[in-house]
Amino acid sequence: MQVQNIFRYFFTLSSVLIVLFVASPVVAQTDTTATEEEESEPKAKPLEVGHQLCIGVDIFNPIVNSFSGAKSSYEGAISYYLKNEYYLAAEGGMGGSKADYDDLKYTSNNYFGRIGFNKSLLTRNSDHDWDMLFAGMRVAMANVKRSAATYTITDTVWGDQTGLSEAKSFAAVWAEVTLGMRVELLRGVMAGWNLRAKFMMNGRSFEDVAPLNIAGFGQGDKNANFNFNLYVCYAIRWHK
Repeated sequence: MQVQNIFRYFFTLSSVLIVLFVASPVVAQTDTTATEEEESEPKAKPLEVGHQLCIGVDIFNPIVNSFSGAKSSYEGAISYYLKNEYYLAAEGGMGGSKADYDDLKYTSNNYFGRIGFNKSLLTRNSDHDWDMLFAGMRVAMANVKRSAATYTITDTVWGDQTGLSEAKSFAAVWAEVTLGMRVELLRGVMAGWNLRAKFMMNGRSFEDVAPLNIAGFGQGDKNANFNFNLYVCYAIRWHK
């Protein structure tokens, strides 16, 4: 109840003690006024967020590629707002690596895809507020092809030995936990980052000669990798 109404009630009760026949209409008028004010107060409307389809491309890995001739990785992302601050997320890309050492030489390439969800950790200020800090999970799979690998084993007693490991194709499967942020810079134009922790689920399938780099995952000889993405996105929105 507003402070003004409280003072009115105190004034009315005092008037009753002083002049009973004057106080009665005053009380009635005050009650009516308070009721009208309460009824006239607008009720908060629930947010009608609508739909958003966001398409983005990672610009961090191409920058890293320019400084490294041994590996490459390119990827994009798409997300769709579901409800209750949940977003369906899908990502995919391609890349490869080249091992060119004195004792080991081979190349590899792969395509990959991820699917999962993001959950925004921020409360919306309005229907037009699409800035978000989020956490999410992914499951991912890559189709990896490795060329024949030539290797040399150095032995000072029996002499060096050269061998060949045949070309191989295999599937890499991993899970991810991600934390990220998206900020709208211009209308429909967003930018943000993702930090990712990745855990290989079937690492034993390529223990003989692991790829130097699996695009989308990282070093092939590790069961866990951590990496970073920097996205530029465009959002398409429409109302329900």
